[in-house]
Amino acid sequence: MTASSALSSGSLVLEPSQLKRWTVRDYHRMGELGLFRADERTELLAGQITLMAPKGTPHVTALHLLANALRAQLEERALVRTQDPIQLDDFSEPEPDLAVVQGTVLDYAEQHPRPEQVYLVVEVADSTLRQDCEVKAKLYAQAGIADYWVLDLKNRQIHLFREPTAMGYCHHLILTEPNQMSPLNFSDILLSLSEILPPGS
Repeated sequence: MTASSALSSGSLVLEPSQLKRWTVRDYHRMGELGLFRADERTELLAGQITLMAPKGTPHVTALHLLANALRAQLEERALVRTQDPIQLDDFSEPEPDLAVVQGTVLDYAEQHPRPEQVYLVVEVADSTLRQDCEVKAKLYAQAGIADYWVLDLKNRQIHLFREPTAMGYCHHLILTEPNQMSPLNFSDILLSLSEILPPGS
C-alpha cells in the first residue's frame, strides 16, 4: 500500500523507524503525570504503549482457578503474582495474567521482577490468542523467559512455549483436556487442564 492509497482509505501505515519507542522510565513518568485515563489498562511492549483487552467472566474465573491451584501446590517455594508488571528490558513492561517468581512480596517493593527472577509466565486468552502466541511469545522468548503458557479459553486448550531464543521459542506444544502439565522448575506439581478451565457450556 502506498502512502497516497493509505491516506485515501482513511488509514496511515507508518514504518517502525517513524515510531517513537518509549522506555520503561518514560512510561512510568507518564503514569505519574496522569497522562493515562483511570479506566484504561495499558502495558509497554517493545517501546509501544498498548491498551489491554477488558476481562470477561471466563477470563477472571480461569485466572482465579489457576492461581489457586499453583499457590496450593507451591506453598512457600515461590510467589504467584496476578496481573502485575514484570520488566523484560528497558522497553517492555508487560502485565501478564500470572507470573510465578522467586522470593516474596517484599522482594519487589522497589522494582518489578526481572526475567532472571521469573519461573513461569501465563497469559489467559479469550480475545487475545494471536497477540499472546505471537507478539508476546516473541518478547518473552527474547527476554529469556524459559516457561511461557497461554491458556486458550475458547478452544479449551493450553499452549506451552519453551526453549527461548532471540527469534522466538523453539518448542511449542498444545495440550487439550484431560492432559496435565508441570512448570519447568517445579516438576512435582501437576495441574489438570480441566481444573483450571471454567466449566464448559
